[in-house]
Amino acid sequence: MKLFVYHTPELTPTDVLPECAIVVDVLRATTTMAKVLASGGEAVQVFSDLDLLKQTSESWAAEKRLRAGERGGAKVPGFDLGNSPLDCIPEKVEGRRLFISTTNGTRALQRVQKAKVLITAAFVNRSTVVQYLMDKQPETVWIVGSGWEGSFSLEDTACAGAIAHSLVQSTGLSADELAGNDEVISAIALYAQWQDNLLGLLHHATHGKRLLGLDGHQDLDYCSQTDILDILPMQQEPGILKSHH
Repeated sequence: MKLFVYHTPELTPTDVLPECAIVVDVLRATTTMAKVLASGGEAVQVFSDLDLLKQTSESWAAEKRLRAGERGGAKVPGFDLGNSPLDCIPEKVEGRRLFISTTNGTRALQRVQKAKVLITAAFVNRSTVVQYLMDKQPETVWIVGSGWEGSFSLEDTACAGAIAHSLVQSTGLSADELAGNDEVISAIALYAQWQDNLLGLLHHATHGKRLLGLDGHQDLDYCSQTDILDILPMQQEPGILKSHH
């Protein structure tokens, strides 16, 4: 297994695809997706365009759909939900499809949607992702951070590091043997320094501060938890993710 970490979707190679792509958007899209599916949501369908989201979801009965829209960290007016995992409780989402559009996460998913296998990861479902990689042993794995509007984000790279760190422990390979690029080594180092204080790390992150300004304290608390959801969101057809069993 060769692991590659890319800090943003824009940094991924354009001429080749991995056997397995893992998209990470800790604050908050991939945390929210894991929570929706863990709470009994039928599927998550992602859109970059809000109008297309509205149009597509119209063909679903109101009680079978939820529309989630986020721009700049805030909920889009007229949508059922923003991008908070805390809103995705079973009473709201069970049996429903979540139609979602967010600032960064949806872009990352689109960038690698043609990969053979596409899954999403956050701190909350890290162990499930690692277990899947250990079981399937894909030859090439890209972990793609969503970043923030094209630039590096602390929390996504730390989560990539959390996955890589765990793989080093589980495979018995050295970081050197596992790493396909320098970013893997730097991601592991970042995670290793902050693993006992991930909430502190999220407070340092630019987007963490942005969410705190929008009263997102509880979201940060939730997103900083590791290995609490045994769920693996996997793309079934382009833009549609379901829980992989």
